[in-house]
Amino acid sequence: MTDDALPEPDRLDGAPHPRDTAALFGQATAEAGFLQAFASDRLHHAWLLTGPRGVGKATLAWRIARFLLATPAPQTDGLFGAPPPPESLDISPDHPVGHRLRALSEPGLFLLRRGPTDKGDRLSNDIRVDMVRKLANFLQLSATDGGRRVIIVDSADELNPQAANALLKMLEEPPARCIFLMVSHQPTGLLPTIRSRCRELRLGPLDPDAMARALDQAGIDMPADPAALTALSAGSVGEAIRLIAQDGLAIYAELVGLFGRLPDLDRPRALRLAEAAATRGATDRLDLLLALTDLFLARLARTGATGRPPAIEATPGEAALLARLSFSPARARAWADAAHQISARTMHGRAVNLDPASLVLDTVFRIQKTAGG
Repeated sequence: MTDDALPEPDRLDGAPHPRDTAALFGQATAEAGFLQAFASDRLHHAWLLTGPRGVGKATLAWRIARFLLATPAPQTDGLFGAPPPPESLDISPDHPVGHRLRALSEPGLFLLRRGPTDKGDRLSNDIRVDMVRKLANFLQLSATDGGRRVIIVDSADELNPQAANALLKMLEEPPARCIFLMVSHQPTGLLPTIRSRCRELRLGPLDPDAMARALDQAGIDMPADPAALTALSAGSVGEAIRLIAQDGLAIYAELVGLFGRLPDLDRPRALRLAEAAATRGATDRLDLLLALTDLFLARLARTGATGRPPAIEATPGEAALLARLSFSPARARAWADAAHQISARTMHGRAVNLDPASLVLDTVFRIQKTAGG
Protein backbone atom coordinates (compact mmCIF):
# COMPACT_ATOMS: atom_id res chain seq x y z
CA MET A 1 0.00 0.00 0.00
CA THR A 2 1.39 3.43 -0.93
CA ASP A 3 1.43 6.47 1.33
CA ASP A 4 -1.24 8.08 -0.87
CA ALA A 5 -3.64 5.21 -0.15
CA LEU A 6 -3.51 5.83 3.62
CA PRO A 7 -5.69 8.43 5.32
CA GLU A 8 -4.03 11.66 6.33
CA PRO A 9 -3.36 11.46 10.09
CA ASP A 10 -3.95 15.18 10.61
CA ARG A 11 -7.31 15.33 8.87
CA LEU A 12 -10.68 14.90 10.59
CA ASP A 13 -13.18 12.63 8.86
CA GLY A 14 -15.93 14.65 7.24
CA ALA A 15 -13.99 17.92 7.20
CA PRO A 16 -11.51 19.57 4.82
CA HIS A 17 -7.82 19.33 5.69
CA PRO A 18 -6.53 22.39 7.59
CA ARG A 19 -4.36 23.38 4.60
CA ASP A 20 -7.57 23.69 2.54
CA THR A 21 -9.31 25.82 5.18
CA ALA A 22 -9.11 29.46 4.15
CA ALA A 23 -10.37 31.31 7.24
CA LEU A 24 -9.97 30.81 10.98
CA PHE A 25 -12.82 31.89 13.23
CA GLY A 26 -12.82 32.81 16.89
CA GLN A 27 -9.03 33.04 17.32
CA ALA A 28 -8.35 36.72 16.63
CA THR A 29 -6.24 37.09 19.79
CA ALA A 30 -3.84 34.32 18.78
CA GLU A 31 -3.50 35.69 15.23
CA ALA A 32 -2.88 39.20 16.59
CA GLY A 33 -0.17 37.88 18.91
CA PHE A 34 1.72 36.34 16.01
CA LEU A 35 1.30 39.41 13.78
CA GLN A 36 2.63 41.64 16.53
CA ALA A 37 5.77 39.51 16.80
CA PHE A 38 6.17 39.51 13.01
CA ALA A 39 5.83 43.28 12.75
CA SER A 40 8.49 43.80 15.43
CA ASP A 41 10.96 41.80 13.30
CA ARG A 42 11.76 39.71 16.38
CA LEU A 43 10.02 36.57 15.24
CA HIS A 44 10.65 33.63 17.56
CA HIS A 45 11.98 30.54 15.79
CA ALA A 46 9.54 28.07 17.44
CA TRP A 47 5.85 28.45 18.22
CA LEU A 48 3.72 26.08 20.28
CA LEU A 49 0.06 26.28 19.25
CA THR A 50 -1.95 25.00 22.21
CA GLY A 51 -5.57 24.68 23.23
CA PRO A 52 -8.38 22.11 23.20
CA ARG A 53 -8.50 19.63 20.35
CA GLY A 54 -10.43 20.85 17.33
CA VAL A 55 -10.43 24.62 17.93
CA GLY A 56 -8.28 25.51 14.90
CA LYS A 57 -4.64 25.03 15.94
CA ALA A 58 -3.68 23.20 12.74
CA THR A 59 -5.64 25.69 10.65
CA LEU A 60 -3.69 28.51 12.28
CA ALA A 61 -0.41 26.69 11.64
CA TRP A 62 -1.18 26.45 7.93
CA ARG A 63 -2.33 30.09 7.82
CA ILE A 64 0.94 31.18 9.41
CA ALA A 65 2.93 28.99 7.02
CA ARG A 66 1.20 30.51 3.97
CA PHE A 67 1.74 34.00 5.36
CA LEU A 68 5.44 33.50 6.14
CA LEU A 69 6.26 31.88 2.81
CA ALA A 70 4.39 34.53 0.81
CA THR A 71 5.24 37.67 2.79
CA PRO A 72 8.65 39.39 2.83
CA ALA A 73 10.22 40.36 6.12
CA PRO A 74 8.98 43.71 7.47
CA GLN A 75 11.08 46.75 6.55
CA THR A 76 12.09 48.95 9.41
CA ASP A 77 13.48 51.86 7.43
CA GLY A 78 13.67 53.26 3.92
CA LEU A 79 13.35 56.44 1.95
CA PHE A 80 9.66 56.79 2.71
CA GLY A 81 9.69 55.08 6.09
CA ALA A 82 8.46 51.62 7.03
CA PRO A 83 5.28 50.38 5.37
CA PRO A 84 2.32 49.62 7.65
CA PRO A 85 2.52 46.16 9.23
CA PRO A 86 0.14 43.46 7.96
CA GLU A 87 -3.21 43.44 9.74
CA SER A 88 -4.12 39.88 8.79
CA LEU A 89 -2.58 36.52 7.97
CA ASP A 90 -4.67 36.39 4.79
CA ILE A 91 -2.93 36.02 1.45
CA SER A 92 -4.51 35.97 -1.98
CA PRO A 93 -6.15 32.61 -2.77
CA ASP A 94 -4.41 32.79 -6.15
CA HIS A 95 -0.93 33.21 -4.67
CA PRO A 96 1.47 30.50 -5.95
CA VAL A 97 2.47 29.61 -2.38
CA GLY A 98 -1.15 28.77 -1.58
CA HIS A 99 -1.40 26.48 -4.60
CA ARG A 100 1.83 24.72 -3.72
CA LEU A 101 0.86 24.24 -0.09
CA ARG A 102 -2.47 22.68 -1.03
CA ALA A 103 -0.61 20.31 -3.34
CA LEU A 104 2.07 19.61 -0.68
CA SER A 105 4.69 20.68 -3.21
CA GLU A 106 6.02 23.84 -1.52
CA PRO A 107 9.84 23.47 -1.22
CA GLY A 108 9.92 25.82 1.77
CA LEU A 109 7.63 23.66 3.91
CA PHE A 110 8.21 20.43 5.81
CA LEU A 111 5.22 18.63 7.35
CA LEU A 112 6.15 16.38 10.27
CA ARG A 113 3.31 13.99 11.08
CA ARG A 114 2.70 10.29 11.57
CA GLY A 115 3.72 8.15 8.63
CA PRO A 116 3.15 4.54 7.58
CA THR A 117 4.40 1.57 9.54
CA ASP A 118 7.32 -0.49 8.27
CA LYS A 119 4.87 -2.74 6.41
CA GLY A 120 3.18 0.30 4.91
CA ASP A 121 -0.32 -1.10 5.47
CA ARG A 122 -1.44 1.41 8.11
CA LEU A 123 -0.40 4.57 9.89
CA SER A 124 2.05 4.44 12.75
CA ASN A 125 0.71 5.22 16.21
CA ASP A 126 3.35 7.89 16.75
CA ILE A 127 5.86 10.12 14.98
CA ARG A 128 9.06 8.11 14.78
CA VAL A 129 12.65 9.21 14.72
CA ASP A 130 13.13 8.32 11.05
CA MET A 131 10.65 11.07 10.17
CA VAL A 132 12.66 13.56 12.21
CA ARG A 133 15.80 12.48 10.35
CA LYS A 134 14.07 13.47 7.10
CA LEU A 135 13.45 16.86 8.69
CA ALA A 136 17.17 17.11 9.46
CA ASN A 137 17.93 16.60 5.76
CA PHE A 138 15.41 19.33 4.90
CA LEU A 139 17.08 21.79 7.28
CA GLN A 140 20.45 21.19 5.63
CA LEU A 141 19.12 22.41 2.29
CA SER A 142 19.41 26.02 1.26
CA ALA A 143 16.20 28.01 1.47
CA THR A 144 14.61 28.77 -1.90
CA ASP A 145 15.61 32.25 -3.08
CA GLY A 146 17.04 32.98 0.34
CA GLY A 147 13.58 32.90 1.87
CA ARG A 148 12.13 31.30 4.96
CA ARG A 149 11.55 27.67 5.72
CA VAL A 150 8.59 26.51 7.79
CA ILE A 151 8.11 23.24 9.67
CA ILE A 152 4.63 22.18 10.82
CA VAL A 153 4.56 19.48 13.50
CA ASP A 154 1.06 18.01 13.82
CA SER A 155 0.97 17.01 16.48
CA ALA A 156 3.92 17.31 18.85
CA ASP A 157 2.00 15.11 21.33
CA GLU A 158 2.55 12.16 18.97
CA LEU A 159 6.35 12.34 18.99
CA ASN A 160 7.83 9.20 20.51
CA PRO A 161 10.72 9.73 22.99
CA GLN A 162 13.46 9.23 20.40
CA ALA A 163 11.78 11.59 17.94
CA ALA A 164 11.20 14.21 20.63
CA ASN A 165 14.85 14.20 21.63
CA ALA A 166 15.96 14.44 18.01
CA LEU A 167 13.63 17.38 17.42
CA LEU A 168 14.88 19.07 20.58
CA LYS A 169 18.40 19.24 19.14
CA MET A 170 17.04 21.10 16.11
CA LEU A 171 15.13 23.53 18.32
CA GLU A 172 18.29 24.22 20.29
CA GLU A 173 20.30 25.16 17.18
CA PRO A 174 17.80 26.22 14.52
CA PRO A 175 18.98 27.35 11.09
CA ALA A 176 18.47 31.00 10.20
CA ARG A 177 15.06 32.05 8.85
CA CYS A 178 13.56 28.75 9.91
CA ILE A 179 10.23 28.72 11.81
CA PHE A 180 8.77 25.74 13.70
CA LEU A 181 4.98 25.62 14.16
CA MET A 182 4.13 22.88 16.63
CA VAL A 183 0.52 21.83 17.32
CA SER A 184 -0.10 20.44 20.81
CA HIS A 185 -3.37 19.41 22.45
CA GLN A 186 -1.67 18.51 25.75
CA PRO A 187 1.51 20.60 26.10
CA THR A 188 2.14 19.40 29.67
CA GLY A 189 3.00 16.01 28.19
CA LEU A 190 5.84 17.43 26.10
CA LEU A 191 9.46 17.55 27.20
CA PRO A 192 9.92 20.65 29.39
CA THR A 193 13.00 21.48 27.34
CA ILE A 194 10.89 21.55 24.17
CA ARG A 195 8.29 23.81 25.78
CA SER A 196 10.97 26.16 27.09
CA ARG A 197 12.30 26.75 23.57
CA CYS A 198 8.93 27.70 22.14
CA ARG A 199 6.71 30.73 22.38
CA GLU A 200 3.15 29.68 23.14
CA LEU A 201 0.05 30.77 21.24
CA ARG A 202 -3.04 29.70 23.15
CA LEU A 203 -6.29 29.12 21.27
CA GLY A 204 -9.61 29.01 23.10
CA PRO A 205 -13.03 27.41 22.57
CA LEU A 206 -15.30 28.92 19.93
CA ASP A 207 -18.52 30.73 20.74
CA PRO A 208 -21.77 29.77 18.93
CA ASP A 209 -21.35 32.43 16.22
CA ALA A 210 -17.77 31.41 15.40
CA MET A 211 -18.84 27.76 15.50
CA ALA A 212 -21.60 28.39 12.98
CA ARG A 213 -19.23 30.18 10.59
CA ALA A 214 -16.56 27.48 10.92
CA LEU A 215 -19.05 24.70 10.17
CA ASP A 216 -20.46 26.64 7.22
CA GLN A 217 -16.94 27.00 5.78
CA ALA A 218 -16.49 23.22 6.15
CA GLY A 219 -19.73 22.65 4.21
CA ILE A 220 -21.56 21.21 7.23
CA ASP A 221 -25.13 22.16 8.06
CA MET A 222 -25.54 23.67 11.51
CA PRO A 223 -28.18 22.04 13.74
CA ALA A 224 -31.19 24.07 14.82
CA ASP A 225 -29.61 24.88 18.20
CA PRO A 226 -26.03 26.09 17.66
CA ALA A 227 -25.68 27.04 21.34
CA ALA A 228 -26.41 23.46 22.45
CA LEU A 229 -23.91 22.08 19.95
CA THR A 230 -21.28 24.55 21.13
CA ALA A 231 -21.91 23.57 24.75
CA LEU A 232 -21.67 19.83 24.08
CA SER A 233 -18.58 20.20 21.90
CA ALA A 234 -16.90 22.57 24.40
CA GLY A 235 -16.37 25.02 21.55
CA SER A 236 -14.42 22.51 19.45
CA VAL A 237 -15.20 22.41 15.73
CA GLY A 238 -13.70 18.95 15.47
CA GLU A 239 -15.90 17.59 18.25
CA ALA A 240 -18.94 19.39 16.80
CA ILE A 241 -18.41 17.64 13.46
CA ARG A 242 -18.26 14.29 15.25
CA LEU A 243 -21.44 15.06 17.19
CA ILE A 244 -23.28 16.03 14.02
CA ALA A 245 -22.08 12.97 12.11
CA GLN A 246 -23.11 10.57 14.88
CA ASP A 247 -26.30 12.33 16.04
CA GLY A 248 -24.68 13.27 19.33
CA LEU A 249 -27.29 15.89 20.27
CA ALA A 250 -30.02 13.24 20.19
CA ILE A 251 -27.89 10.80 22.22
CA TYR A 252 -27.27 13.42 24.90
CA ALA A 253 -30.96 14.31 24.98
CA GLU A 254 -31.72 10.61 25.53
CA LEU A 255 -29.24 10.49 28.42
CA VAL A 256 -30.84 13.50 30.08
CA GLY A 257 -34.27 11.97 29.53
CA LEU A 258 -33.15 8.65 31.02
CA PHE A 259 -31.73 10.34 34.12
CA GLY A 260 -34.59 12.82 34.43
CA ARG A 261 -36.26 11.00 37.33
CA LEU A 262 -33.19 9.86 39.24
CA PRO A 263 -32.83 8.22 41.67
CA ASP A 264 -35.79 6.42 40.06
CA LEU A 265 -34.76 4.76 36.82
CA ASP A 266 -36.72 3.61 33.78
CA ARG A 267 -34.96 0.25 33.40
CA PRO A 268 -36.55 -0.73 30.06
CA ARG A 269 -35.35 2.60 28.65
CA ALA A 270 -31.86 1.99 30.04
CA LEU A 271 -31.83 -1.46 28.45
CA ARG A 272 -32.81 -0.03 25.05
CA LEU A 273 -29.98 2.49 25.31
CA ALA A 274 -27.50 -0.27 26.15
CA GLU A 275 -28.70 -2.54 23.35
CA ALA A 276 -28.42 0.30 20.79
CA ALA A 277 -24.77 0.75 21.74
CA ALA A 278 -24.08 -2.98 21.52
CA THR A 279 -25.28 -3.64 17.98
CA ARG A 280 -22.81 -4.79 15.35
CA GLY A 281 -20.81 -1.90 13.95
CA ALA A 282 -21.83 0.46 16.76
CA THR A 283 -18.34 0.97 18.18
CA ASP A 284 -18.31 4.68 17.36
CA ARG A 285 -21.76 5.11 18.91
CA LEU A 286 -20.60 3.35 22.09
CA ASP A 287 -17.52 5.56 22.34
CA LEU A 288 -19.63 8.67 21.84
CA LEU A 289 -22.20 7.52 24.40
CA LEU A 290 -19.48 6.97 27.00
CA ALA A 291 -17.90 10.33 26.19
CA LEU A 292 -21.24 12.11 26.55
CA THR A 293 -21.84 10.32 29.84
CA ASP A 294 -18.48 11.66 31.08
CA LEU A 295 -19.57 15.12 29.94
CA PHE A 296 -22.89 14.81 31.78
CA LEU A 297 -21.06 13.88 35.00
CA ALA A 298 -18.63 16.76 34.55
CA ARG A 299 -21.51 19.20 34.12
CA LEU A 300 -23.10 17.78 37.25
CA ALA A 301 -19.92 18.28 39.26
CA ARG A 302 -19.47 21.81 37.92
CA THR A 303 -23.05 22.70 38.83
CA GLY A 304 -22.58 21.72 42.46
CA ALA A 305 -19.19 23.43 42.68
CA THR A 306 -20.38 26.74 41.23
CA GLY A 307 -23.90 26.71 42.66
CA ARG A 308 -25.57 27.02 39.27
CA PRO A 309 -25.97 25.00 36.05
CA PRO A 310 -23.86 25.86 32.98
CA ALA A 311 -24.93 29.06 31.23
CA ILE A 312 -25.93 27.20 28.06
CA GLU A 313 -28.37 24.31 28.34
CA ALA A 314 -27.29 21.43 26.09
CA THR A 315 -30.80 20.01 25.80
CA PRO A 316 -34.22 21.06 27.18
CA GLY A 317 -34.64 20.15 30.84
CA GLU A 318 -30.93 19.69 31.49
CA ALA A 319 -30.48 22.75 33.71
CA ALA A 320 -33.27 21.75 36.10
CA LEU A 321 -31.93 18.18 36.31
CA LEU A 322 -28.37 19.33 37.04
CA ALA A 323 -29.58 21.72 39.74
CA ARG A 324 -31.72 19.02 41.40
CA LEU A 325 -29.02 16.33 41.42
CA SER A 326 -26.03 18.55 42.29
CA PHE A 327 -27.15 21.27 44.69
CA SER A 328 -24.09 21.63 46.93
CA PRO A 329 -20.28 21.33 46.98
CA ALA A 330 -20.67 17.99 48.73
CA ARG A 331 -22.77 16.67 45.85
CA ALA A 332 -20.21 18.08 43.43
CA ARG A 333 -17.51 16.01 45.10
CA ALA A 334 -19.72 12.92 44.96
CA TRP A 335 -20.29 13.37 41.23
CA ALA A 336 -16.61 14.06 40.59
CA ASP A 337 -15.69 10.86 42.45
CA ALA A 338 -18.30 8.92 40.48
CA ALA A 339 -16.98 10.33 37.22
CA HIS A 340 -13.45 9.21 38.08
CA GLN A 341 -14.56 5.69 39.03
CA ILE A 342 -16.86 5.28 36.02
CA SER A 343 -14.20 6.53 33.61
CA ALA A 344 -11.68 4.06 35.00
CA ARG A 345 -14.17 1.18 34.77
CA THR A 346 -15.23 2.00 31.20
CA MET A 347 -11.61 2.35 30.10
CA HIS A 348 -10.83 -1.05 31.57
CA GLY A 349 -13.99 -2.55 30.08
CA ARG A 350 -13.09 -1.30 26.61
CA ALA A 351 -9.53 -2.63 27.00
CA VAL A 352 -10.70 -6.17 27.85
CA ASN A 353 -13.58 -6.13 25.33
CA LEU A 354 -16.34 -6.29 27.94
CA ASP A 355 -19.82 -6.74 26.49
CA PRO A 356 -20.89 -3.18 25.48
CA ALA A 357 -24.44 -3.55 26.82
CA SER A 358 -23.12 -4.67 30.21
CA LEU A 359 -20.66 -1.77 30.24
CA VAL A 360 -23.42 0.76 29.54
CA LEU A 361 -25.76 -0.73 32.16
CA ASP A 362 -22.99 -0.80 34.76
CA THR A 363 -22.41 2.89 34.10
CA VAL A 364 -26.11 3.74 34.34
CA PHE A 365 -26.56 1.84 37.61
CA ARG A 366 -23.55 3.58 39.17
CA ILE A 367 -25.00 6.95 38.23
CA GLN A 368 -28.31 5.89 39.78
CA LYS A 369 -26.53 4.83 42.98
CA THR A 370 -24.72 8.18 43.22
CA ALA A 371 -27.98 10.05 42.67
CA GLY A 372 -29.50 8.13 45.58
CA GLY A 373 -26.79 9.44 47.85
